[in-house]
Amino acid sequence: MERLLLIIVLAPLAAAIVAGLFGRWIGRAGAHTVTILGVATSFGLSAKVMWDSLHGAPVFDAAVYTWLVSDGIRMEVGFLIDRLSALMMVVVTFVSLMVHVYTIGYMRDDPGYTRFFSYISLFTFAMLMLVMSNNLLQLFFGWEAVGLVSYLLIGFWYTRPSAIVANMKAFLVNRIGDFGFLLGIAGIVYLTGSLHYADIFGKAEGIAGTTFELLPGTPWSAATVICICLFIGAMGKSAQVPLHVWLPDSMEGPTPISALIHAATMVTAGIFMVARMSPLFEQSETALSFVLVIGATTAFFMGLLGIVANDIKRVIAYSTLSQLGYMTVALGASAYAGAIFHLMTHAFFKALLFLAAGSVIIAMHHEQDMRKMGGLRRYMPITYWTALIGSLALIGFPGFSGFFSKDALIEAVHVSSIPGAGYAYWCILLGVFVTAFYTFRLMFMTFHGKERMDEHTREHLHESPWVVTLPLVLLAIPSVVAGWPDIGPLLFGDFFQGSIYVTRGHDVLAYLKEEFHGPAAFVVHGIKGPVVWLAMAGVLTAWFLYLKRPELAARLREKSGALYTLLVNKYYFDAFNEKMAAGTLGLGRLLWRGGDEALIDGVAVNGSARLVGWLAGAVRGVQTGYLYHYAFATIIGLSALLAWLLWRG
Repeated sequence: MERLLLIIVLAPLAAAIVAGLFGRWIGRAGAHTVTILGVATSFGLSAKVMWDSLHGAPVFDAAVYTWLVSDGIRMEVGFLIDRLSALMMVVVTFVSLMVHVYTIGYMRDDPGYTRFFSYISLFTFAMLMLVMSNNLLQLFFGWEAVGLVSYLLIGFWYTRPSAIVANMKAFLVNRIGDFGFLLGIAGIVYLTGSLHYADIFGKAEGIAGTTFELLPGTPWSAATVICICLFIGAMGKSAQVPLHVWLPDSMEGPTPISALIHAATMVTAGIFMVARMSPLFEQSETALSFVLVIGATTAFFMGLLGIVANDIKRVIAYSTLSQLGYMTVALGASAYAGAIFHLMTHAFFKALLFLAAGSVIIAMHHEQDMRKMGGLRRYMPITYWTALIGSLALIGFPGFSGFFSKDALIEAVHVSSIPGAGYAYWCILLGVFVTAFYTFRLMFMTFHGKERMDEHTREHLHESPWVVTLPLVLLAIPSVVAGWPDIGPLLFGDFFQGSIYVTRGHDVLAYLKEEFHGPAAFVVHGIKGPVVWLAMAGVLTAWFLYLKRPELAARLREKSGALYTLLVNKYYFDAFNEKMAAGTLGLGRLLWRGGDEALIDGVAVNGSARLVGWLAGAVRGVQTGYLYHYAFATIIGLSALLAWLLWRG
């Protein structure tokens, strides 16, 4: 088992090294062949691990390498393979494999072809290290590694100033979140003396009974402080308000990496981490409430930004922000299984939508503005139908995978008693209409209506090659069917078998299980509820405004005034951050000029040197070279010494 797991995690790493260091010798074909084989190997073996787990294989929890032992704390590389990690391994490697194949077509003319394949294979390795870890040290290694590789990939086209700004923004914002994450890990190690999950979870109740005094005389539950710190890390990685600002700008990277970051790797790391740490989060209702409110705010308010965006990739990026908010809400409601279920279905249809957008971008000669598209359905039928499948899954159309996961988590939040659940429920319920509206606004503006591209682009429009369309078709299949066989075991069965811990008072999925009578009955029940009809209302509103009466959409935009300005400026988060950065730079410049240059250099360093020089010059004046001067000074000195002795006597 240990050897199998090492192959899964090291195959993408070995492929990345070969493509990165020897790409010049093996060429483009060699680079994509070795990396695809590496990820395909990981996917095949991950599927075997999942199969074995489903058929009775015991949980694997062991160290494979001990780095060091310090004061009894073991720092190791180890694997924990249970149903949760096995599911994540399959999702990560499958989506990564589809992205690798797709990249052959998308990046075929790029001079950095081999470098890109090396990076995305390295990204897969980093995410596998994260989800397979059995200790916080390895989790943090994978956590930081996906952040580092995302920095390289977002700024892959490093000659573009906007790409460099975007990758630096992603790096800095994630460092803010990671500071909180480190504090949470430090608190765990301080209270438990261990980095190993099993040891930590075994002492979860002890952590809950401990208090910290962050302010004198104000005790805080240790579980609350630690969980909020951990979640701040998740807010950075999984782009929750206010640490969300990096994710839309990450669209500056090539489309394949947009799909990989947004669907199965970096942004899902925070969701996975909170689910893995469920034994700790269940000890603090305050932390769960904090998670719930942050997720709900992200789900609704970030979805609204998709309504005013015109860049096809940015619309899908805002959709990712909103859907991550849905997953976070499920975590806060203690419906951890619901969050992981939506993570899985979202990985399929969101990767599909990003890759479909990339297919459109290829056909449009890298034009991304939807206002310059339209009518592409007749030129790109495969891209259109697969994008339609992804869109229906995203809005939760009955029977599609997104319907099962989204409807279930909305129901879970509805019955939750965690403080803030009422606010969260209305946010995610209204978010259903918003999601359907911006999704089909994208579909109608891109594939339907009047053709708005220039004549040269129109003459060269055609469907993308098979290396682009094949991954679309393969991702469309689980986007349609994944919900039917999975909703029962994942949400209401014993699929996770101890991988996720929920206290009896928080177990909302156990309450919903009493009303679950199979996937078909779930579909019928969903059609009777408000979620489906809100989604249909969003689709019809988008159809009316962008196909039937497009002039009305322009008029509404003009009339909306301050609201439209607020949304276009993304609630002024970026402007606020820029002003804060400018203020910080100004303070730094003041401290540099006044403290470093004037005080330290001017007074302490250069001032002391000048003082010594002045004293040396003054003393040098008494060294005349005349004997009678020295004799006179000696007599004066002796006289002064005798006078002092007589005075003391």
